[in-house]
Amino acid sequence: MHQIVKREVLSPNVTRLEIEAERVAQVRRPGQFVIVRIGEGAERVPLTIADADPEAGTITLTIQAVGKTSCDLCMLQVGDGIQDVAGPLGEPTDLIEAGHAVCVGGGVGTAVVHPMAQGLAEKGVQVTSIIGGRAREWVIFEDELRRYGDVRVCTDDGSYGRHGFVTDELRDMLEAGGVDHVYAVGPVPMMGAVANVTREYDVPTTVSLNAIMVDGTGMCGGCRVSVAGQTLYACVDGPEFDAHTVDFKQLADRLAMYRSTEQQAYPASQCMIETLAEVAGD
Repeated sequence: MHQIVKREVLSPNVTRLEIEAERVAQVRRPGQFVIVRIGEGAERVPLTIADADPEAGTITLTIQAVGKTSCDLCMLQVGDGIQDVAGPLGEPTDLIEAGHAVCVGGGVGTAVVHPMAQGLAEKGVQVTSIIGGRAREWVIFEDELRRYGDVRVCTDDGSYGRHGFVTDELRDMLEAGGVDHVYAVGPVPMMGAVANVTREYDVPTTVSLNAIMVDGTGMCGGCRVSVAGQTLYACVDGPEFDAHTVDFKQLADRLAMYRSTEQQAYPASQCMIETLAEVAGD
């Protein structure tokens, strides 16, 4: 059992859990993930390792409450436990060794770019992070990312930072020049939009794909994605790929496959989401 040692509500539907996972904390690298299972018979959920403390033997997971299992995870409290934590899984991020990298995070994807920014800064790379949310209360990991470089915030409603999308700020930076690589994580439409913008400026771009995943070892095929016309598996070949070769439409269609099944379990979780929102607003 992996005990929760710290819990923090970051936004109306995003919760950060720090859990005991000593062996994972010792060897994880930026971009890798774990698959967790709350208890026997529970759904297996892939979650990126947002941070780790090897000395304390803990890892940090950031969960967005969107369905039953994610809500169940978000409702766990300090002292509760997660039965299974398997990992680290996936290929580590291919980080550039020098130059200027821009890390673009949308919503809960901002937690995923955090270890990328961390790893880039450790290599001496100049890091600029562009992060976004619907409104100020949906912006997460701003303070953490400022440890590694400049942070530019965008909100859809203009309540904080720049009024607009992360792609607006990214385009301005690309127009000014001096960007060597872009790393982007967020909703599929956002990653697709980032890829379209960077393609115009011929800037290499890496995205982390949140494909449906079951076993995390390439056996089930649930996380297959189309990259450069080939079928690859996000769990073992990724989760990160060249954004300019990803079929984002196919990815979006596959993510919607089990929407009706999830909606059947959703009503029981709606009260949990509302409770989380109330806690975040306190």
